Amino acid sequence: MLRTTIASIALMSALAAPAAAFDITEMSDQERSIFRSEIRDYLLENPEVLMEAIQSLEARRNQEAVAAEYSMLEDNRDAIFNDGYSFVGGNPDGDVTIVEFLDYRCSFCKRAFPEVEELIASDGNIRFIVKEFPILGEDSVLGSRYAIAAKMVEGDEAYKDIHDMLMLLGGALTEGSIARISKDLELDHDAITARMNDDDVSAIIASNQALGRTLQIQGTPTFIMGDNFVRGYVDLNQMRQIVESIRSEQG
Repeated sequence: MLRTTIASIALMSALAAPAAAFDITEMSDQERSIFRSEIRDYLLENPEVLMEAIQSLEARRNQEAVAAEYSMLEDNRDAIFNDGYSFVGGNPDGDVTIVEFLDYRCSFCKRAFPEVEELIASDGNIRFIVKEFPILGEDSVLGSRYAIAAKMVEGDEAYKDIHDMLMLLGGALTEGSIARISKDLELDHDAITARMNDDDVSAIIASNQALGRTLQIQGTPTFIMGDNFVRGYVDLNQMRQIVESIRSEQG
């Protein structure tokens, strides 16, 4: 009787009372043992309680993660959406902005590329920003330097053409491959390569990488769609659903 009474009181206190109102350290060793046994038996008999607790914890953590990401976005909004140097495509006046952090050697970026293109073309009202974010070695850096320098020398149209060809490139990204791209696009390759190691180009890459660290971006592709972080590859239907959700929230 004593065992049941103590365990029942302890269990009810633990589940119903505020944390400060119940202190297991105040119990005797015998009471603590009984309490733990009763808790174990209760959970074994009612496993749905444990599942509810786990689901509640996951929901709370998800809410905290979303709040933290939104805070990071708010603190870095200009750097993300209006840095003054990143390529802006699609509809510059679109009602939804999508930012993509990408690496030209990233297989998932290449996989996402045609779907991103289809989304932008079929929607017609998306502002698309590219963040050069080379994280997969020197060849990735080479590709980003080439694209950024081409934008400086030849303009946005040439940048977009180079971006597309680098995303579709099947072989290695080398000095030879970028020379072939310049030739195919009839660009001034010497003028572009002369700018590739400029401090301005290095500063853009460094700024994007610093922004990525601030936003806790550890892989590519990473998208910012409206005020939502999408970390990793998502297919066309998922992207369309996210865009629709953003528009619904905007009213």
